[in-house]
Amino acid sequence: MNLDKSTKTKKLILGIIFDLLGYVSYIFPPFDFVWAPLSAYLMTKLYAGKSGKFAAVGTFIEEALPMVDFIPSFTLMWIYTFVFTSKKLKPVVEIEEKKPSEID
Repeated sequence: MNLDKSTKTKKLILGIIFDLLGYVSYIFPPFDFVWAPLSAYLMTKLYAGKSGKFAAVGTFIEEALPMVDFIPSFTLMWIYTFVFTSKKLKPVVEIEEKKPSEID
């Protein structure tokens, strides 16, 4: 499954599902031992680059620490990626230089 090429909506849905999976540790605390590294891995697959790596470290710490699992890290990363940092790129205009002999 290629998560880094997923659409915006698909990433949001997957993020909400992954955040809900993080709440399982309130019912079954040993789940954190499996979920913390898995959630960090999934974060790097959903969001590439430096921001994905930073989010993965944060997610791992958040899931590994007890009583901090309420933070919806996948959803927050989606908001950061698609709301705060989604800037429209301006088109690049290339200027072509002409030789003096080509000018009328």
